[in-house]
Amino acid sequence: MKIIIINGPNINLLGKRETDIYGNQSFEDFFKDLKAKYPNIELSHYQSNIEGEVIDKLQEFGYSYDGIILNAAAYTHTSVGIGDVVKAITTPVIEVHISNTFSREEFRHHSFISTNAKGIILGFGLQSYELALLSFI
Repeated sequence: MKIIIINGPNINLLGKRETDIYGNQSFEDFFKDLKAKYPNIELSHYQSNIEGEVIDKLQEFGYSYDGIILNAAAYTHTSVGIGDVVKAITTPVIEVHISNTFSREEFRHHSFISTNAKGIILGFGLQSYELALLSFI
């Protein structure tokens, strides 16, 4: 099984930014532990702060992988283009958020991705990614 995690802007700052919301662990450290826990899954990840690069990766893997775990971060609430590509590709997408976006600012309550995602997992910290992975297993 081939699964890719695609992260949007500022996820590269996990462990450093707003630790009260996002925790103290870097994504790289979390990902290393996740791979070790699921050695039979071909698991990879990609992160970009650039909207078009996130779209390019969704297009690249959206017809050949078994699943995509997508944390578009702030682009969730602003990017019609990312929402459109999630609708266009055939690989199922699970939308993930580390924080409970509904307990935060009102603009974070809307997602351009949700209507075309297989499912949505939010508010469980970095474990949201593992829950999404389990949904594909």
